[in-house]
Amino acid sequence: MKFLDLAKIYIKAGDGGDGCVGFRREKFIEFGGPDGGDGGKGGDVWVECVQNLNTLIDYRYQQHFKADRGVNGMGRNRAGANGKDVTIKVPPGTEVLAEDQETVIADLVNPGDRFRIARGGNGGFGNAHFKSATNQAPYHANPGLPGEEFTIWLRLKLIADAGLVGLPNAGKSTFLATVSAAKPKIADYPFTTLHPNLGVVRAGSFDFVLADIPGLIEGAHEGAGLGDRFLGHVERCRVLLHLVDGTSENIAEDYRVVRRELKAYSPELAKKKEIVALSKCDALDDATLAARFEELKKAARKKPLTLSAVSGQGVKDALFSLVREIEKKDAEEAIEDGDEAEPWQP
Repeated sequence: MKFLDLAKIYIKAGDGGDGCVGFRREKFIEFGGPDGGDGGKGGDVWVECVQNLNTLIDYRYQQHFKADRGVNGMGRNRAGANGKDVTIKVPPGTEVLAEDQETVIADLVNPGDRFRIARGGNGGFGNAHFKSATNQAPYHANPGLPGEEFTIWLRLKLIADAGLVGLPNAGKSTFLATVSAAKPKIADYPFTTLHPNLGVVRAGSFDFVLADIPGLIEGAHEGAGLGDRFLGHVERCRVLLHLVDGTSENIAEDYRVVRRELKAYSPELAKKKEIVALSKCDALDDATLAARFEELKKAARKKPLTLSAVSGQGVKDALFSLVREIEKKDAEEAIEDGDEAEPWQP
């Protein structure tokens, strides 16, 4: 399945049906009076979050969505039928943005969430609505109101508990393939990963979702490489695992480049809890490993982990470090929401 995380679509709610100008025509009834019915309401356009989708690729091929128009009113006081609604189905984590790509109209996170993004026009009144003691035979009716129409953007931000960040070829995809059943493309050249990958990881009795995104290079926030738009997929993560290639000649600068790009993309993302790890340790001798470890420790101002996804060295420690941070974040959110569990009582 092809992956697409940004789509532009045009939506148009249905126009309301016109009111009817009609009069009762029946044998032996000389003054039947007005009996024109009201027009039906136009259909709405809804966006709905569904469980079994993980891409917006459908909206590359269909980009126009129009709800049905309301049916016109008819004689004998018959109202027109309402137009059918149109529902746009999106995966969890989808944001609905206005045409400027900045204004957030809706954020659909949980399956079953629904939001009306365009309201159908109301139907017009028939002439029976306008009859009165002073105007017993009105000859006018209201037309239906036009439905709303917009051009909107759908942007998918994958929902994961932890995210992998780092330069290209830092070992992110290899780590994901080692700890989960995901099968990302792995090769010895930059930008092997062209779109985000998700994997379910088990650490002890705890399961969590790990996201792997394409590597960042210096100037990514200005469009260099694959740019920084894939960072949106780790915005919802509770913790980041920052992998630094241990075989690089400039460990400290590699770390700082990624940190600068995170901060340039979003200060909030840069504030997320970060676990730093020195990867590809199996390719280094003890003396080189110790020197690179100290260099990274000084740049990150914290003690990094050392791991190798190929040999399995340090992988479990990294996973349990992620689990501890995820559980800590869950506990903080539960306290903020007032959902702290009460002590058990018999």
